[in-house]
Amino acid sequence: MAGDTGRFGVGALRPGSPNRRQFFQLGAGAAAGWSLAGPALAQTERPGNPPDKPRGQLIAGLSQEPTVFHPLMPGIDVDQSVWWQLFSPLWIIDPEGNFVPDLAREIPTIENGGLSADGLTWKIRLRSNVKWHDGAPFTADDVKFSLDLINNPDFRARSRIGHDRVKDIKVVAPDEIHWRMASPYSPYMSILSLTFMVPKHILERVEDPNASPFHDAPVGTGPFRWGERVSGDRILLNAHAGYHGRGPYVERVVFKYIPDLTALYRRFRDGQVDYTGLQGIQPNFVQEAKTLKGRKLFVSAVSAVEHIGPNLEFGPFADRTVREALYLAVNKQAVIDALNYGLPRQTESFVPQQAWSFQQGLPQHIYDPTRANALLDAAGWVRGSDGVREKGGIRLEFTNSTAAGNAVREQTQQLLIRDWRTIGATMRVKNMPAAVIFGEFTRQSKFNSLLVAVNFMLGSDPDVTTYFDSGSVPARGGRGTNVYQYKSAEADRLLAKGARQFDRAQRKATYGELQRLIRSDLAILPLFQHSLAEGLKEGLQGFRPNINISVNCWNMREWYWTV
Repeated sequence: MAGDTGRFGVGALRPGSPNRRQFFQLGAGAAAGWSLAGPALAQTERPGNPPDKPRGQLIAGLSQEPTVFHPLMPGIDVDQSVWWQLFSPLWIIDPEGNFVPDLAREIPTIENGGLSADGLTWKIRLRSNVKWHDGAPFTADDVKFSLDLINNPDFRARSRIGHDRVKDIKVVAPDEIHWRMASPYSPYMSILSLTFMVPKHILERVEDPNASPFHDAPVGTGPFRWGERVSGDRILLNAHAGYHGRGPYVERVVFKYIPDLTALYRRFRDGQVDYTGLQGIQPNFVQEAKTLKGRKLFVSAVSAVEHIGPNLEFGPFADRTVREALYLAVNKQAVIDALNYGLPRQTESFVPQQAWSFQQGLPQHIYDPTRANALLDAAGWVRGSDGVREKGGIRLEFTNSTAAGNAVREQTQQLLIRDWRTIGATMRVKNMPAAVIFGEFTRQSKFNSLLVAVNFMLGSDPDVTTYFDSGSVPARGGRGTNVYQYKSAEADRLLAKGARQFDRAQRKATYGELQRLIRSDLAILPLFQHSLAEGLKEGLQGFRPNINISVNCWNMREWYWTV
């Protein structure tokens, strides 16, 4: 799955989301920055009086190691932490769901002539003062090259969804590019908000687009340029003096790899780390973190949904009755209260509860192992002498995998083992380092089940084609991230319908139907929607949580030290 999805587990890089106030009135995403633990928690900090030139160093602690540095190739969320510093999209989406121009001079709309009324013709006007880190000018040729590369069948693209509809790309001038869409596709504005541009003058000379020196020493237009990487330890980025936007305000950023979340928190507490990124601070440390002198704690809503992801082509999981029984036997509230200190919220949907597209009234989970046992009995799953159920030669036993070193997830797995043993199901733990588990093991559906969090949204857009469309199964040659191998003709129909609609009310109804279907089919077993606690050292300003982007260091260019 292309991304440690959400900031917590597997997940694809969210291709973005349109500002619906500007684009076909599709509706706005939810704002970030809500507090779960009272006024002691910081909320958000906008730059006030940053320094005139970059000053100081920022050490960001990450519990997973970035390994993919080409932003158009499959990567996990931790890789995005680096991409946001090195590269730029045409526009970004801010915490309030607004699109903000980056490489583009303006957001294309019907009013300014950037979009045709039918949504098929796009005209993008670009900044003329942007330079790559090596000094070469950024032009419309780079945009065309990036879009063509994504659609190159020989290139291992992270996702072609939306991009594969782009036709007749024309470079009108160095600062203007036009194209037509093969069919209307409302989420494409979102996708472009998280599609980073890459340099034509470097990559057009590469024989193999999937392997080149660029992958180990990338060149972008972002606020920081590549310094060095020490595998297994750190990545160093230096301020890009020629950056076209606001900032950067620190001289260098060091992404420090600390795989154990407890060790990461201790280093933050002891002052060795300035910012705890990606997975943040574990819930069991939140109360202590609030009292630390010289530290600030932020708690924000995020779109990531913690869930059990079954491989629907694996043995017992192909039987919906088994999935329902397993779901009934999970004590979700115990997982939330005992292991996550009550911070997350139960959910039944892949859509965050703050989103305009969230479907109210979905069937609510009930913890009922008695009913689970009755369902399995009625379906012919018979207990053997060892207590494990079996049907047609298939035993109700399986493995569950997550990233090693995540203590809360590992404790959750132990609760699942206990819960499921009571209904005659045996689960074994098969954890691996994040770079391994979220590689081919997940992308090619080699797992039995996963315990992960995924941000299923395209920014704040509910199009989940990449996760639930039948043609998006990578293990079957699909280009998406449907690693659960979910196949439903009705889901395919609803996904296609929603992507063609531009009216917000119509889209809400369509994606409401889809949420009801996914919940009924139990394509995933949702546990809760995450909150994220992150810590910053006192004196570090500019942090802004963003529910529409998978990593909260998206605007690190605006961060600065006041001391």
